[in-house]
This record gives sequence, C-alpha cells and structure tokens, in this order.
Amino acid sequence: MLTQVAGTMLTQSSTAGGGISMIVMLAVMVAIFYFLLIRPENKKKKAAAKMRSELAVGDEITTIGGIVGTICAVKEDTIVIETSADRVRIEFTKWAVSTKGTQSTESVSDSKDKK
Repeated sequence: MLTQVAGTMLTQSSTAGGGISMIVMLAVMVAIFYFLLIRPENKKKKAAAKMRSELAVGDEITTIGGIVGTICAVKEDTIVIETSADRVRIEFTKWAVSTKGTQSTESVSDSKDKK
C-alpha cells in the first residue's frame, strides 16, 4: 500500500512540474512575439503618424498609390497636391501619404546591390 501512495505522489509532482514549464515556455514565446513583431510595428506606426502630422506646404510626397507631388494646401485631415507641370491638383487624405520625398527605383536597386 505504501508503494501505491508513493507512486501516485510521484506522478502528481511530475505533472505539476510539466505544467509550470509549459507556462514558462508560453510566457517566453509571448515575449519573443512582442519584441520581434509587435513592438517594431508600433514604432513604425508612430513614426508614420508623426511624419503625416508634420506635413507642410512645399513638401514633396509619395502616396501609397505611387502618385508623386508637391503639397500646396494642408487641411485638418486632407492635403492637396500638385502632381505635374500642368498644375493638376488632387486632394488626398493624410493617411494616404506613404513617404516624404520621392521614391525612386534606383535607390532600391542600389541597396540590393550593396547586399
């Protein structure tokens, strides 16, 4: 009878140890996801929001659709840009601005060549 009691106690303690290690592994995985995926994404969003809030008349921008132009009016939620020498003006929401300055394919190919 003593061996049966000792055997069940041994089984219960090893199960509890396995549960704790499972919780620790889960916590480590959550921490890895936070530092490798969530935190950098939040930094990018904050940087993009800051860039969009600091847009001013005369800045050259590229939209998420690839339209390049110069800002000629800034409103609360929208901007108006001139896109060509014809002085074509288009109104966009601020969230549609991808980058300040123009993107060129040369800079992308140069960075690939350096790697």
